[in-house]
Amino acid sequence: MSSPHTAAGDGAPRRSDRTRAAILDAARERFATQGYERTTIRAVAADARIDPSMVMRYFGSKERLFEAALAVDLRLPDLSGTGRDELAAVLVGLFLDRWEAGPTHDTLLMLLRSAVTNERAAERLRAVFAAQVVPALTAVLGPEEGVRRAALLAGHLLGLAVTRYLVRLPEVAALSRDEVVAALTPALRATLEAD
Repeated sequence: MSSPHTAAGDGAPRRSDRTRAAILDAARERFATQGYERTTIRAVAADARIDPSMVMRYFGSKERLFEAALAVDLRLPDLSGTGRDELAAVLVGLFLDRWEAGPTHDTLLMLLRSAVTNERAAERLRAVFAAQVVPALTAVLGPEEGVRRAALLAGHLLGLAVTRYLVRLPEVAALSRDEVVAALTPALRATLEAD
């Protein structure tokens, strides 16, 4: 019996799966570079090299396409074994590794760009924070400190994302990965240790 994601018997992705993936890739690219408001179904369809009616067939509306494109898995590891003194450097490194691998296609950056002008994206960003970042940090910091400190750490990391990848401030964008880790780690460590 073939998988619902493969053509009968050959193990290859079905054409419908390839089309859906092409639409999502094109949508993520558009949402990442233009945000929600300026992205159109026609532009996504043109990028995916299909008719706009196919985008509507698979997703029904721009809002539902946006929802599907917003699926964010931060892939945060279990941090419970990380010491407080190491946590700041580990977090900076984790997020940099994610963004440096392909910032244009990163769904977190797309979500961040869109959250500025779109309340649905802002809600999703808050949900990602609550469901993924807070539990990872409370495993190290404990439930009482975790939520507040997680919010402050997120401010640092999202600020880095905005200045380095979205606004591309030359002084920040020009830094090497190691320079960013060295510069930002003390600020995050101070946030973790502040009363």
